[in-house]
Parts: sequence; structure tokens; C-alpha cells
Amino acid sequence: MNPVLQAIYAEFLPILLQLLAALLGLVLMRAAEAARKRWGIEIEARHREALQSALMSGISAALTRGLRGERAVAAALDHVRGSVPDAMAALAPQPEVLHRLAEAKLHQAMPPLALPAQPEAPL
Repeated sequence: MNPVLQAIYAEFLPILLQLLAALLGLVLMRAAEAARKRWGIEIEARHREALQSALMSGISAALTRGLRGERAVAAALDHVRGSVPDAMAALAPQPEVLHRLAEAKLHQAMPPLALPAQPEAPL
């Protein structure tokens, strides 16, 4: 090989290898970030589902025990704290938000009140 080309290769090959290593590092960092986002979202979704399920089972258990209103909500919240501590730690919901969620689950689980039939108006 020509000595001039050998000198050029000797000078530029380390620079080219450093550029390739930097490019590969950038690609790997982006792939790792995308994976972290994807799996982080999936883990968060599992925690939310576990929290919702625990709220519903806590409300159901409270209603089965004959509790109503705030007592049922409090019992459901105790159930949630005991049954899904990982989800509680990961999501860290505010107490007010958790209370509103429990109230919503209570209203969802309660049978609708029967309204008296309205007499039909004559036409």
C-alpha cells in the first residue's frame, strides 16, 4: 500500500472509530430511554389497575359487612393501604384524591335508588 495512504489511515482511523463509538453510544442511550418510558408506563398502568381493583374490592367488602357512607369509604381505604402498598408507594396519591376515588367506587357499587313512578300526563 502507498505510504501516504497508510499515513492517512493511521491518522484518521482512530478519529473514525471514536465517532462510530459516540454514535453507537447515542443510539444505545436513546433506545434505553425509550425502553424506560415504555416499561415505566406499563408498570404505572399496572399500579393504577391494582389500586382501582383494591378500591372496588374494599368497597364491596365494606358493603357486605353492612357499612355505608363514610364508614364504607374509610374501610375501603384501609383495605387499599393494606392490600396494594407497592401501588400506593409508586403512585403516591393525595389523600383527598384517594378519598374521592373511594367515594366514586361506593356510588358505583350502590344500587340506584328506586324513584317513585310518575303518573303519565294526559295528552
